[in-house]
Formats: sequence, structure tokens, C-alpha cells
Amino acid sequence: MEITYYGHSCLRIETEGKNLLVDPFLTGNPKAAEIDPNSISADYIILTHAHFDHISDAEQIAKRSGALIICNHEMAMHYQSKGFECHEMNFGGSKEFDFGKLKMVYSTHSSSFPDNSYGGNPAGFVLSSGGKTIYLAGDTALTMDMKLIPMFFKLDLAVLPIGGNFTMDIDEAVVAAEFVECDKILGIHYDTMPIIEIDHETAKKKFTEKGKELILLNSGESIEV
Repeated sequence: MEITYYGHSCLRIETEGKNLLVDPFLTGNPKAAEIDPNSISADYIILTHAHFDHISDAEQIAKRSGALIICNHEMAMHYQSKGFECHEMNFGGSKEFDFGKLKMVYSTHSSSFPDNSYGGNPAGFVLSSGGKTIYLAGDTALTMDMKLIPMFFKLDLAVLPIGGNFTMDIDEAVVAAEFVECDKILGIHYDTMPIIEIDHETAKKKFTEKGKELILLNSGESIEV
């Protein structure tokens, strides 16, 4: 499984011969200024919630590539009304796809489209594919529900927001990593704007002190899981 980071919370996951795009925010994303949205294609687009900084390029990419949009019920109804193909999910639900198994889990946040219409409940996902399992937390606060995840999954990677203000901060993300019992963390939702800027060395040190590794990628960089 190869994961490429495009800044903020946008990821491309290549697994089992498929391209999954998570929360595509390229247009208007200062951390992805060098990435041309027209160069990005996907077989699937996974959306955690409806905020602009997670969906800005979803329609453009789905229209061009024919990607299936995976999201909550309300978002699926929104995109289906525009002619897009969607697969809707809800909390606790799991679905086998040709790329692997996806389970929708809780996220504590809010969700609305740019026009302020209701975007349903925000979510995270656990992806099991190619013998690996990763937790895509989405935008979330620290929550005790995270403790449920290791009861059913052994994680190889947890993708956690770390920027604070809108989501967990570094200290809470360290606790989240302990809750989900994962030692390898990919940080997201930081440095995109001044209010969520972090000190990289301090952040990494806090994870190291707990025996964990925090990975901070530049836009366009990839890791293998």
C-alpha cells in the first residue's frame, strides 16, 4: 500500500491495483499549489465530511475519472442528485470493495457543504487492504470511541489530525495513538493556515517519548505501509 500526501488532509492510496483519493482539497490548498488537480485521477473518492477543505475537487475529479464516491448518506444524496455514482455508508457499517474492506467509524466534528446545507455526520474509516490496516480518522476531536478500534483491528498506520483549533492537537493525538494502539502515525490537518501551524520537531519528540513515530510529509511525498 502506497500513500501519497497532498497537503492538509488529502491522500492518495494505491492498493490492490486501485487508486483511492481521500478528502480531495487541491484547489485553494496552499500546501498543494504545485499539484494540478487535472493530473489526479481516482477509482474511488472517500469523503470524511462535507467541509470545503475536504471536498473542493471531488466533483471535478469524479466527473473526469468516473470515480465512485464513498461517503455518508446525506453527502451521497447530494452527489447523486448531481449525477455522480456513490456508495453510502453509516457508522458501524462495513463494505467489501475490490480494493479491500472499509469500515465507517465515529468522528467528533461538524459537517456542512460550502452553501451551509447539511452534510450529515462526519466520519472516519478503517481500511483493510493488501494485508495492511490503516485508520483514517478524518477531522476529529479525541474521543473514547477510538478505544473500540483495536478491539477489532491491528493497525499498521493511523492517520490523525494534529493541528489543533479545528481538531485534536499534538498532545491529544498522542493519546489517540495510544487509544488505537498504533505506533506509526501520519499527521494531517496542520500547517495549511497560521492557526493550525505546528512545531515539527516538538511534535515528533512528543510521539517519540511515547515510543511512537510521527511522520510529517511534504506535499507529493509518499510512504509505503
